[in-house]
Amino acid sequence: MRVLVLGAGVVGTASAWYLARAGHQVTVIDRQPVAGNETSFANGGQISVSHAEPWANPHVLVRLRKWLGREDAPLLWRWRADPAQLAWGLRFLGECLPGSTRRNMEAIVAMALYSRGCLQRLRQELGLQYDHLERGILHIYTDREEFSVAMEAAQVMRHLGLDRLTVDAEKCLKIEPALAGARELLVGGDYTRSDESGDAHKFTQALAEQARAIGVDFRFGMDIERIASGGSKIAAVVVRGKEGAELLTADAYVVALGSYSPLLMKPLGITLPVYPAKGYSATLTLAEGSVAPMVSVTDDECKLVFSRLGNRLRVAGTAEFNGYNLDLNPVRCQALITRTRQLFPELKTVGEPEFWCGLRPATPSNVPIIGRTRYSNLWLNTGHGTLGWTMACGSGAALAELVSGTLPEPDFPFLKC
Repeated sequence: MRVLVLGAGVVGTASAWYLARAGHQVTVIDRQPVAGNETSFANGGQISVSHAEPWANPHVLVRLRKWLGREDAPLLWRWRADPAQLAWGLRFLGECLPGSTRRNMEAIVAMALYSRGCLQRLRQELGLQYDHLERGILHIYTDREEFSVAMEAAQVMRHLGLDRLTVDAEKCLKIEPALAGARELLVGGDYTRSDESGDAHKFTQALAEQARAIGVDFRFGMDIERIASGGSKIAAVVVRGKEGAELLTADAYVVALGSYSPLLMKPLGITLPVYPAKGYSATLTLAEGSVAPMVSVTDDECKLVFSRLGNRLRVAGTAEFNGYNLDLNPVRCQALITRTRQLFPELKTVGEPEFWCGLRPATPSNVPIIGRTRYSNLWLNTGHGTLGWTMACGSGAALAELVSGTLPEPDFPFLKC
């Protein structure tokens, strides 16, 4: 079939690769000049199956009350006159029930484990280079109550097949010696040896080159204006580039536009529970001989991750619900650096930090939306939230199987037509 993929981020590019490998003729449309140039550009860098506990869980309301009024809060909710924001927030509260949390965690772990395996096979097959490290992810805690709660979540994940091991503070230092300067802050941690890290932007561009080599046509600098329906099917997509408007047709259409997916779906009568969660990052260039982590670290208290990417350290995280606003908040930027200095006081850098923010497409459940819509030739691959890099290869591979008429491997709630 001729398949048109809308979006060339890590999810869209992975979808295009697997669709082409399945024998389809694939074209990818994106407004950026290169692949992976928006939310995939400077994210936290973790392939983090161990981060499968949804934001919506029975303990979140206590945390939200603690963060109220703080401009540097890990989760910042800015009220707007936006019905979509209110609807998303109400659904989020509904997902905080214990049964929902467990069900969502099971779906996330199933897809994330499958996806990590897909990534590993893809890397071996294609020889992709993207500053990846296979040293696991260490999740650290500086609050005893939060550590106690985390031990419960870790037990559930072990039951689901994840090697997330609870460790004490001394073991944390053995796993990542660069944390020695923060010993007095640590109360314990979780270590998932099988998790990885790497530069999502480099990966996406490398995979796009491989996709081109097998016939995928990437058309950049094209704004997607609307999707035109014709009865029970999609008839065409209207795009606009330097030469003006153009009508593109295909046998099947895949929407992988992250936070912008709901805007294109709404005129078709499809309401997606996806809302942009703005995440921040700082990329630090390391001085020679700097004491910096080699194991990727997740800081529970501040909801930050620290990933070594070659001679760089990527510090990323937090969530700001402020619509499609992409302004850099200096208070939140500085919070990244302050926490980095607390945890890694011996860190030495060169030059100034490179700050960035991106809109992560969050669903209330943290479970992405993958599968066919009520239009028989319209497919979705969106809503991955903070786990887009983690789930990209698996969701791309699964979507290609669904489009091809076969059943994917993961036990995941795929959309049905």
